Amino acid sequence: MSEPRPLPSEEDLEAIREGVRAACAPFGDDYWLARDDDGVFPREYHRAMADGGWLGITMPEEYGGSGLGVTEAMTMMSEVASCGGAFAASSAIHVNLFGPHPLVVYGTHEQKSQWIPRLVAGQDQVAFGFTEPDAGLNSTRIKTFAEKVPGGYRVNGQKVWTTTAQVANKILLFTRTTKFEDVSKPTDGITIFYTDLDRTKIDVHLIPKMGRKAVDSNAIFIEDLFIPEDHRIGEEGKGFRYILDSLNPERILIGSEAIGIGRDALRRAANYARERVVFDRPIGMNQGIQHPLAERWMYLESAFLMCQKAAHLYDSGKPCGAEANAAKFLAARASHDAAWQAIVTHGGMGYAKEYHVERLYREAAVTRIVPITEQLIMSFIAEKVLDLPKSY
Repeated sequence: MSEPRPLPSEEDLEAIREGVRAACAPFGDDYWLARDDDGVFPREYHRAMADGGWLGITMPEEYGGSGLGVTEAMTMMSEVASCGGAFAASSAIHVNLFGPHPLVVYGTHEQKSQWIPRLVAGQDQVAFGFTEPDAGLNSTRIKTFAEKVPGGYRVNGQKVWTTTAQVANKILLFTRTTKFEDVSKPTDGITIFYTDLDRTKIDVHLIPKMGRKAVDSNAIFIEDLFIPEDHRIGEEGKGFRYILDSLNPERILIGSEAIGIGRDALRRAANYARERVVFDRPIGMNQGIQHPLAERWMYLESAFLMCQKAAHLYDSGKPCGAEANAAKFLAARASHDAAWQAIVTHGGMGYAKEYHVERLYREAAVTRIVPITEQLIMSFIAEKVLDLPKSY
């Protein structure tokens, strides 16, 4: 739960939207289509967002950030995703906002002073080493192990879906320092490190994937990586509790990014429906075209309100687990459906890359999967909200 903070005015949020649009304007459809084709990390865009101060929107002012809340961050990220870059644009900077959250909350003053300003300035990029192939969402069963040695820890293990490991120079690493079979509670014995991504000890393998090609995903293999003790975040063995603090903000941000993709897709579909003439009339005159698009708008805006509610609760220091999970679920569904409707509105041209809606559809798809599946969200709501028996 966060410390309460004043909620921003609508004028403040509109200023954020305008600033983001200005920063994203130089990076149009051709730029993002090229990145979707070649898979090159969008460094020019990342640099522009850093220069504009956007990478530090949630970071403490003491360390060079803006010190703003999740409400401002979700407003920013929704706008980012709606400007043509979709999930690639948002993911390129998302990890800077809440990937290092345990560092921001639980790091020492020395750690924050050393590392946060470099993240805000875009000098460092961080990969997030959390998921493992044999653990998945059951994160207490990770096997990557950090053995205590003189001066620090020696780490061995593997991770999967590690974002930006091709380009990052830092990694936030989720490890066990006590084996699962030796702890009294499954959540005990997990420790977090923020350290250099040493490529002589970490072997990085790119995962080819359906969308978001410009922001790489990887399998990494760690062999005898030495991590100095002062790169440990917080207490040894308490890392699972630390990571929980970042889960709700991440769900809210993913939801807001999904909304941005859906809004972009819907805008393109409506524009095409106004301009495309068949049988001597714009296809947008036909209710068979109008009604599905109108319905997609209603679902997108409803989901955005849930994102706002969850963000307001978080920024007010109130519990928001149900709302954050619902926001991610509803927003991802609404985005996916809007992107598909954009394709069918374009007809055959919706399948062509030059109209971009097929790219938005591929980018929207992953929001239904990460950072948590729809099925686990429904199980959470059933148990925590409806007081039904735990099903797993």
